[in-house]
This record gives sequence, structure tokens and C-alpha cells, in this order.
Amino acid sequence: MKGFFIVFEGIDGAGKTTQARLLAEALIRRGYPVVLTREPGGTPLGEKMRNLLLDPALSGLSPLAEALFYAGARAELVASIIRPALARGRVVISDRYVDSSLAYQGYGRHLDLSELKKINALATGGLTADLTVLLDMPPAAALARLAGRDRIEREEPGFFDRVRRGYLQLVRQEPGRYLVLDGCLDCSELHRRILKAVEERI
Repeated sequence: MKGFFIVFEGIDGAGKTTQARLLAEALIRRGYPVVLTREPGGTPLGEKMRNLLLDPALSGLSPLAEALFYAGARAELVASIIRPALARGRVVISDRYVDSSLAYQGYGRHLDLSELKKINALATGGLTADLTVLLDMPPAAALARLAGRDRIEREEPGFFDRVRRGYLQLVRQEPGRYLVLDGCLDCSELHRRILKAVEERI
């Protein structure tokens, strides 16, 4: 079996982590070899960087430094986990990937999108997802699900509005790469739609 790379995207609180886990469990039950990972994280280095990036004490972190931290964690994840798993024919499911940097640091923090794309192309060696599942929902509804404890969750509402618009703009640029679903749907219904779409592709 050829490896297949699935990414879950969306603003904080949209349900990415839950749906990624449910999909992994369902595919494993069907006999697929699955690797489930997350960003930032997924490796010892990535998890340490995750703790730094989400630390509220670093609220003054510059947008460029933030983007480079994320790209560094991503480079390690791709090199040590994602590419080897795909080479072995695994289904790799990642909670966030490059689109998060484009939406959060590009649209959210106003960094130059062309430069972000170059940085991330270098970090990933140009590896793109076979399918990106975007769970779209109004920021107010998504943030109401969160405790607001980490550095990103504490951002002002306008930031998440920009991030959401950024995701939707990315979809308009490459519609064939995305499955866009309403994150406000019932969890089981979301899972059903995602699983159906994934099985049709693999």
C-alpha cells in the first residue's frame, strides 16, 4: 500500500484533535497501518518546542521567531516520523501542518505569505498532504470550548477572525486538496463524513 498523508486543520477549538483520533481509531479497526501525530510536537524536540510556543510567559514572542520555531519543529517531525512512515506505506494523520503556519503567522500575524511558504518548503522538503480536512466554524463558538490557558488561546478575537479567513482563502486557492466541513456539526456526524471521504481516497 502506498502511504497516504492526512492533515486536520482549523482554528483552536474546532475539534481537530478529537476527529484526528477518531479517524485513526477507525482506520486501525479496518486494518490500515496508521501513524497519528501532532504539531507542534510528535518528536522529543517537537514536544519541548510545543511547551515553549504555548507558554503564556512568551506572549511577546516576535511573529518571525514564532514562525521559525514552528518550522523547526515541523522539519524534525517530517524527517523523523512522517516521511519514514509514508515510505513504509502507513496512513499518517497529523493534527496541523503547513497550513497552520500560513493561517496563523501569515494571515493572523501579517507575515509575508511567500516567505512563509519558502521557509516551510525548506522545512518539509516540499511534502504536501494528500488530503487536508478543514473544520471551519466561527471563532466565538470554537473559543467557547477552550479554557484559554495557553499563549495562542489568549489571543484577541480579531486574530482568530483573520486566521479563519486565511484558511478559507487557502481553500479557494487549492480547492481540490481540501475537505471543508462545518465544525459545529455533531461529533459523530463529522466523523462519519470524514471517514467516508478518506475511504474513498485510499
